[in-house]
Amino acid sequence: MKLEENSRFLDYRDSELQHLQNGNIRHTGGLRSRSSIILSQEPSRSIFHCRAPPTAEETEVKFHVGEQDEEDADRNLLFTQLNELVTVHEDPIWKETARWIKFEEKTEDGGERWSRPHVTTLTLHSLFELRMCFERGIISLDAENTTFKGLVEHILKQRISSVSATAEENENILHTLLQGHVHHIKKTYRKVIKDVFKLSEKKASPKTTLLEIPEKPSREQLKNKFRKKIPCGTEAANVLVGEVDFLTQPFAAFIRLKDAAVFGTLTEVALPTRFIFILLGPRRNTKSYHEIGRAIATLLTDELFRKIAYKALNRDELIAGIDDFLDEVAVLPPGKWDPTVRIQPPKFVPSVHKRQAMLQRVSNNHCNGKHHDTEKLAHGHSHVSEELLKTTKCFGGLIKDVKRKAPWYWSDFYDALNLQCFASILFIYLATATNAITFGGMLGDATDNMQGVLENFIGTAICGGIFCLFSGQPLTIMSSTGPVLVFERLLYSFSKDYNFEYLEFRLWIGLWVAFYCIILVATNAAYLVQYFTRFTEESFCALISCIFIYDAMKKMLNLADHFPVNWKYKIDNITQYNCKCSLIEMGNESSSNFTLYDSYYNMNMQEPINLTQEQCIHLGGHLEGSSCTYIPDVFLMSIILFVGTSLCTEYLKSFQTSRYLSTSIRKLTGDFSVILTIVIFCVIDVICGLETPKLVVPNEIKPTNPNRGWFVYPFGGNPWWVCLLSGIPAILITILLFMDQQITAVILNRKEYKLKKGAGLHLDFFCISLLIILTSFMGLPWYVSATVISLAHMNSLKMESTLSAPGEQPQFLGIREQRVTGLAVFILTGMSVFLSPVLKYIPMPVLYGIFLHMGVAALRSIQFTERLKLLFIPPKHQPDLIYLRHVPLRKVHIFTIIQLTCLIILWILKSTAAAIIFPLMLLALAGIRKAMEYIFSLHDLSWLDDILPEKIVTDIKPKMEDSDSTDSEDSELKYQEKSPEINISVN
Repeated sequence: MKLEENSRFLDYRDSELQHLQNGNIRHTGGLRSRSSIILSQEPSRSIFHCRAPPTAEETEVKFHVGEQDEEDADRNLLFTQLNELVTVHEDPIWKETARWIKFEEKTEDGGERWSRPHVTTLTLHSLFELRMCFERGIISLDAENTTFKGLVEHILKQRISSVSATAEENENILHTLLQGHVHHIKKTYRKVIKDVFKLSEKKASPKTTLLEIPEKPSREQLKNKFRKKIPCGTEAANVLVGEVDFLTQPFAAFIRLKDAAVFGTLTEVALPTRFIFILLGPRRNTKSYHEIGRAIATLLTDELFRKIAYKALNRDELIAGIDDFLDEVAVLPPGKWDPTVRIQPPKFVPSVHKRQAMLQRVSNNHCNGKHHDTEKLAHGHSHVSEELLKTTKCFGGLIKDVKRKAPWYWSDFYDALNLQCFASILFIYLATATNAITFGGMLGDATDNMQGVLENFIGTAICGGIFCLFSGQPLTIMSSTGPVLVFERLLYSFSKDYNFEYLEFRLWIGLWVAFYCIILVATNAAYLVQYFTRFTEESFCALISCIFIYDAMKKMLNLADHFPVNWKYKIDNITQYNCKCSLIEMGNESSSNFTLYDSYYNMNMQEPINLTQEQCIHLGGHLEGSSCTYIPDVFLMSIILFVGTSLCTEYLKSFQTSRYLSTSIRKLTGDFSVILTIVIFCVIDVICGLETPKLVVPNEIKPTNPNRGWFVYPFGGNPWWVCLLSGIPAILITILLFMDQQITAVILNRKEYKLKKGAGLHLDFFCISLLIILTSFMGLPWYVSATVISLAHMNSLKMESTLSAPGEQPQFLGIREQRVTGLAVFILTGMSVFLSPVLKYIPMPVLYGIFLHMGVAALRSIQFTERLKLLFIPPKHQPDLIYLRHVPLRKVHIFTIIQLTCLIILWILKSTAAAIIFPLMLLALAGIRKAMEYIFSLHDLSWLDDILPEKIVTDIKPKMEDSDSTDSEDSELKYQEKSPEINISVN
């Protein structure tokens, strides 16, 4: 029995397929049944049919899908509106029930508000029914009517010529389509209700009297605030569905206007209409018409189908577009999820290029998922940018950098005319000033004040200003860094041990360093940075971030030495808890002081109880008592300021993506988050009135050490052979500066940041070479790119789209590239000497909290930290990370442990006497990464790291012609573009 049924089914299927191949489609009454739907699909899409070579028509459709021309670039989104025919007081009226730009918004049942934007969930049956509407309905492409009434009349003429339709049916259809429209405009909802009742009070007009839609938009449409959320250049698509009594068969029409036109009050917002879809049918299943309307609206929001809708030449191309959409549709089983749950818009969606690649893959002859291994590596290929291309011409890279950056020079100044730049200047200035004080103090301790705070301020201002004016990447912030500080300490110790003149010895080392750096620029050595992969970058960033977090915490704990906590205090000892001024017996030397004391305070010498600490010391006394070294609550207050600043900065940063207040206020709060935090906690500190340590800057311009001047003479203090000996340690500092500068440059110029003006790696290093000569002669610190402040600078200049469709995440547009913010920061740094009366109100714990926030943000944003946490998470609770889908967990852990071991070794080296070889260890990171290719496959490294350039050239490029450049991962994760994560690290 079963064999007989199967044979009959196969015969029926073959006969139906034969009809389809011959172009004969059987038309059944009414909306199509489920059994006839699947049989009507293109046979070549079935797994039981071999894919024939594409016909000319199919090739033409694919051309329309993949073609990118200027018209596509200018064409934006569609605002799609679903209008349903409802009855109000026995009169039909078109009511807006849903709208789309990218995601669906429904009118809630109460009718008083729009729902939150959500992903549209469709029934599969509605898509098949929509396909049938395109197969049997009227298709009018490039219609030229300028009024809605004329457009409908044009469509009805086609209906008479194509099907057996009566004039009465056409008259009823025209009358129905020209009924009034009620839009859900929140601001003027009372006015809309009033219009509805006015309309219902009117007597029913004879069917021969047509209600024409006004040619001009209404006042409510023009004042609709929703218009601000719609991108400029958006066109409208109107979907009208409903059930009527005068039709026995559904009437469907899809219209594309040649020139978009505004049809009065047809749409909620006064936009030119490009597409109209009409579906009227008998009263059978209202939900079917509603779902079909949602289906066509969803297709029009799809980027690939929208391209086809704009360019299709005939009905078959539109149907092919629907079939392509069906190929990508995912079906959810009805018993495994709740259809009433609204899916929130995702943060990442498949890009058009990825989806087109997947569609092209269908047409290729891949069996059993077979594809080349090079496809797995393609995503890991970091395209070598123009700046990194090797050239054999002397100073060739420098010349190209100058030619590349010169056309953008003047725009680097007027592009800074934005309020965001002002916030960035204040934030980076405070960070730079604090950094100058911190490293200046440490340099002073390491060199007996031969280089101190003032020298660091002046050097930062001069070098930073010159660098911002002439460098290739002006977003870089110059600073004295931790590794350079280690070298300075060792150099001063060596000079002291061998009785060398420190500044003169340092001058010759600086000249040798500049010479070596210029040689590196002449030989275009900056191309070597392409071998600094994610492994090297993240190891360096993690090290610097950890150092900075450690220093911030250490400085806070050191406050306990100056403002100790009264540990193990017992209330029983309160009588012994005092501090008094003890005035010792003095002779004639201090008699004048006592005379002064008696005259001012009229007090007996034996009762100095009311003297202040300053008065006591002035009179030659000293403090005695158990509480003299204890200042109540200062350390506790400092901890509150420190932790509060870090947390408040984090909250204000995240406030930009919250739901509170308007978009402009949230964006302004995010831009000024650091400044607001500093102001808030400075006010709290003033209100509390505790003597917390404050920011102290020099108030006069003179060398910190009076034994030195502002110019270092090259001869006279050391033997002549010291100038030759200086070339040896100069090699180490050259390696250090090259690695520090170029690793930071690689991070700053990553393609994820969408920089448009290009990089200048050779030009930057050439500027640093000249600045080293200048600072060496002036006895100022050497400066290089500061990773922490440079990346914080970029983070403060991030640009995001201010106009986004409802439900759409703000798009990262890039970095505001200009020279003004950096230049202003260094001018303010040089003027800090004159700003000390204002800066003295800023507590140091607040600035330490800012640095702690930047260090923590750095560690949180790099993949290394993410993989480090995986070591402590059981596999079943691990997040769904993309590289975990492609790389065995065991290898992920091995990769992380190797990177962690390198980080620990670097930490030990910088903290011990072996710090002299620290630059070589940084260089060794690239060698360690190279050796890891013997442990990991290129496939694994392509997901965990980047592929080295020579591997890309030798292993991938020859095979790319035979591969199909897509992978088979069916998750949105694979479509995620590398987000512009500012890996804020610190020096």
